[in-house]
Amino acid sequence: MTASKSNRARNARTGAQADAARNATRSDTAVKSGAVKSGSGARNGGAAGNGSADRNGAANRNGGGNRNGGGNRGGTVTKNGGRDQVRTAARNGAAGRGARAQVPQDDATQSGPALWLQLTTFVLALAGLGVSIYLTIAHFTESTLAGCSESGLVNCTKVTTSPQSYVFGIPVAVLGLAFYLFAAAIMSPWAWQAARREIHLLRMASVVVAIGFVLYLIYAELFIIGSICLYCTSVHAITFVLFVLTAIAAAAWGFKPGVAWKSRRARQSD
Repeated sequence: MTASKSNRARNARTGAQADAARNATRSDTAVKSGAVKSGSGARNGGAAGNGSADRNGAANRNGGGNRNGGGNRGGTVTKNGGRDQVRTAARNGAAGRGARAQVPQDDATQSGPALWLQLTTFVLALAGLGVSIYLTIAHFTESTLAGCSESGLVNCTKVTTSPQSYVFGIPVAVLGLAFYLFAAAIMSPWAWQAARREIHLLRMASVVVAIGFVLYLIYAELFIIGSICLYCTSVHAITFVLFVLTAIAAAAWGFKPGVAWKSRRARQSD
């Protein structure tokens, strides 16, 4: 009897211990399962959060891409606008060059000697050179000048053989020849169109000296010799016209190059 009770008591304690152990195991398993689930949930939540972050990041990146895309579109517009500006600038530049090529020609007519004046002075200088050559030949050959009277007011021989036909021991005809050789060169269109200002100053100075010399010769013919020479008078008249035209050119246009030089310079600048 006593032994049976002891066995039952031991069996009861053993069962209680076994139940307690099973309960503890279940509790631990539940706890672990909960922890695992919780951890998994936490991890999953973190993953979800990370996914959200990824999505947000992707959205941001996409948004940035959109913004960058907008920037690219803006850059395209800028590049296109730059091309348009370059084309416009090129067209404006071409138009400007065309305008510059056109303006100097018009401006040259206003700021440089006119072409008719250049040609007129050149022809007059050649005419004076021709007469001077003839007078020089007549002086050294002592021949009579053709078509010139030998008496009265018009007496070419009296004038060309007078003491006043020499200046500083040099025949006046030779001085006239030297001047008109120089005048034919400096009154040419090429000289009028020269770029150097000194050439235009020298032209003006030469005609001033020439007209002074002509005034002396006219005084000598009228008041000292008492006769005039038609050939000499023609040279005097040509010199006077050259002086007037050169003075007009200097007063109206200044000492500036002519049309052809300004047009050539405009073409070279383009």
